[in-house]
Amino acid sequence: MSKAQAKTDDDLKDNAGKAQGAEPEKQENKTGKPSAFRLGLLQVIGSVLAAGLGVQSSRNRERDFQQGRAGIFIVAGLIFTALFIGGVYTVVSVVLASR
Repeated sequence: MSKAQAKTDDDLKDNAGKAQGAEPEKQENKTGKPSAFRLGLLQVIGSVLAAGLGVQSSRNRERDFQQGRAGIFIVAGLIFTALFIGGVYTVVSVVLASR
């Protein structure tokens, strides 16, 4: 078997494993190096809450910039802001109504 044939066989085996979901897809960061897997929903929510309250750690912030997508954080931030404003409005309305 030639080297080209062996390489083709190895590529087919790798592609077959990926097609069956054996290996999750990794995402590359801005430097082109493979990074860890994408952020999960709870990680995005936790990051947005921490950043909104001003207690985001630098390690998590760097992770977010390397692994996260800006659109997800923008949408999550807008939702957090709307819920925060709605919560403040509700508390103020209840307090003023009880007078």
